[in-house]
Amino acid sequence: MLGTVVHVVAHRGASLDAAEHTLAAYRRAVEVGADALECDVRLTADGVLVCVHDRRVDRTSDGRGPVSTLELAELAELDFGSWRSTGGNRHGTGEVPDLLDADARSVLTLERLLAYVVDCGRPMELAIETKHPTRYAGLVERRLVQTLDRFGWAHPRLGSRVPVRVMSFSGLSLRRMRDLAPSVTTVYLMDRVPLRLRDGTLPAHAGIVGPDIAILRAHPHYVRKVHEHGGAVHVWTVDDQADVDLCLELGVDAMITNSPAEVLAALGRDRSGTSAPFRAQA
Repeated sequence: MLGTVVHVVAHRGASLDAAEHTLAAYRRAVEVGADALECDVRLTADGVLVCVHDRRVDRTSDGRGPVSTLELAELAELDFGSWRSTGGNRHGTGEVPDLLDADARSVLTLERLLAYVVDCGRPMELAIETKHPTRYAGLVERRLVQTLDRFGWAHPRLGSRVPVRVMSFSGLSLRRMRDLAPSVTTVYLMDRVPLRLRDGTLPAHAGIVGPDIAILRAHPHYVRKVHEHGGAVHVWTVDDQADVDLCLELGVDAMITNSPAEVLAALGRDRSGTSAPFRAQA
């Protein structure tokens, strides 16, 4: 399906240009023309959803410990950006965001990111991944729905645009989301395809599947099978030309990438800020 317009999703922001999950990384993704932003969310000890991938903050900050044991005020004291300054960016130039800019080093709450999506100046989608297992179990989804409700996105009026979708490797998490907010699109992430889904059958409580790119390299016919069952395919993580070419050939619906600028360039799309159309699945 060469020539298909593919949705380009910035994985943790433009995370090869700026420290992942910082507002600076998301600003960069919007600047280069990404169609959507992706984030992971975890609950703090005081019940706030923050954008952090790992269970612990050790890798991406100057602190230590599980996110779930730290309060937001404690996370706010940590530096989530300077770890990227030691080796420069991926081009070896040493160019990194200005670390005096709080947006390049501060912990980012989901609510702040949602507000940025609203105010970024053009239509923007946001893919939110819930991380499981966690000590807070279903409280994650309840807090997520409460946060989305503050923007009118958990239970929108008929015909209203909902720019968010929720992703997870946990089928239970997606079932909770469908029960709590049935209007929100859900994506079932996978690093392997369960036997029951190998014919392209859609997973329960999701109309979109999110396979690892390695799955498509090994099983290229999987995309066609999903489409035949009425689903969409959002692939992670697509960062090199060979994988971009494969995704285009197979007709995937979205590519999740750490480097949205380079993927957009590979697709021949300019940086005008015009987003590709996205059709949410049932």
